[in-house]
Amino acid sequence: MTGAATPATGVFTGFSGSAQSMSLVAFSTVATVTLLLCVMTGPDRDDLDEFYTGYGSLSPLRNGLAIAGDYISAATVLGTGGVIALCGYDGVVLALSTALSLMLLMFLLAEPLRNAGRFTMGDALARRLPGRSVRITACAVTIAALLPLMLVQLAGTGQLMAFILGFSNASLKTGCVVGLGALMIAYAAIGGMKGTALIQILKIVMLLGSGAVVAVLILHRFHWDPGALFSAASRRSGAGPAFLHSGLQFGTGPRSRLDMIASELTVVLGGGVLPHVTMRMYTASSARQVRRSMSWAVSIVALFVLVITVIGFGATALVGRSVIAGADPQGNTAYLLSSRAALGADVSTTETFLFTMVTTAIFLTLLASVAGMMLACANSLAHDVFAARVQEMPARREMALARVSALAIGVPTILLATLVQHHSLQPLITLSFCLGASAIAPALVYGLFWRRYTRGGLLSTLIGGSLTVLLLMPGTNLVSGSPVSAFPHADFNWFPFTTTGIVSIPAGFFFGWLGTVVSGRAGAEQQRREYEAVEGWILAGAVRKGG
Repeated sequence: MTGAATPATGVFTGFSGSAQSMSLVAFSTVATVTLLLCVMTGPDRDDLDEFYTGYGSLSPLRNGLAIAGDYISAATVLGTGGVIALCGYDGVVLALSTALSLMLLMFLLAEPLRNAGRFTMGDALARRLPGRSVRITACAVTIAALLPLMLVQLAGTGQLMAFILGFSNASLKTGCVVGLGALMIAYAAIGGMKGTALIQILKIVMLLGSGAVVAVLILHRFHWDPGALFSAASRRSGAGPAFLHSGLQFGTGPRSRLDMIASELTVVLGGGVLPHVTMRMYTASSARQVRRSMSWAVSIVALFVLVITVIGFGATALVGRSVIAGADPQGNTAYLLSSRAALGADVSTTETFLFTMVTTAIFLTLLASVAGMMLACANSLAHDVFAARVQEMPARREMALARVSALAIGVPTILLATLVQHHSLQPLITLSFCLGASAIAPALVYGLFWRRYTRGGLLSTLIGGSLTVLLLMPGTNLVSGSPVSAFPHADFNWFPFTTTGIVSIPAGFFFGWLGTVVSGRAGAEQQRREYEAVEGWILAGAVRKGG
């Protein structure tokens, strides 16, 4: 699983005063410009389609960039790069799993989701199985799956600025979290889907552009020979040839192998179905557009995997595994350390500018990631819970509710982020992916493709899968029982795996089947007939639906 984006300070202090000053100016400029973009591109009238989907006006390329931007979070950039730097081969497998997850979404769910849904995941599920209980449960699972990720990104913002700018005062870190959290609420409330899409596009262009420059510089240092890069990384890893083989992260025993398989399966099934990613399916104007958008998104993510692999190995080869682990036990500073090392020891204006590009791209990634997640939660709360209470809510009122919902989601998130920012946040990342794989993925697969699936089966999937994850997660390796766990001095590790996926993923599918069986043959037959009435819409996009 990807680690939490929480760089530690105090070990690596190689950032010059000029780099720090330029980074601070760049951060301020980015925050101002992106907010102005939201104001200028946000909906200028009370139109739900404009706020929720931006009228589907983005071209496939721009929509693909926005999808990739939502999918590649700061935790992925920093966490995956750190796992590659510390664990070598196992980290590369993790990076490939993230790309595979988006490919799974592309080939299996993207078109049916676009056809079945309108604004939210609740729309897609209620199209097949109408009911207020379906919408409320879908909203609850949406918030439960995205809140941990938002906490990680937001808490990581203060830590990142402290790491780059060289301050360690806890009050300053908390002030960064609060101030940037308020900015992200404004992104979601003012910009809507189109505004946040533009920020995601800007983010992914800067992230890939700066990352590609760093990767090229690393390869240049090793005379364009990837084999030399891998050999140097192996030598400086402290693990020797084991760095280039499976087992460094999880171990080589039978249970360790099972843990690795369960972890990768959780990433593959959970990453692509998280609501802030699937909401981008509804912005495509046609099935052909969503296919082309997803093709661009998968290509961009595949390129990112290549870039992050080079940067991760470059960090180990140029800096050394011990230095990376000393700066942060999860390796979240590896991306920045590798970038700094690739630019050379001399501090010139060009090198300072390039490093500022890298840090600004990471900063923008943090901002954009939380804004997209907050928008998905706010949209679901407003549309699935409040607007669904009445038959026809005026568009003006629903948009006002969506903006208030962004505030209602954002303020508790900021408060929680200030409380957890000094702890290991890797369990929160894992929790989000487990909820996606164990509750959301089974619900979407059954709901979009199984004719006999009933409302009871859907509620059983969402609630049963989520509760299984929440019950098992406190007993995993990431919460206690190791020096890098959330509670390193405690040991209540009664479920000795990294994720809950080995139990919770089968449980999610089982609860869906069981709930459908318990509903009875008559209920299943009725749902089958209702599904056949909308099957053409869902699978073939025969009609573009309304609410």
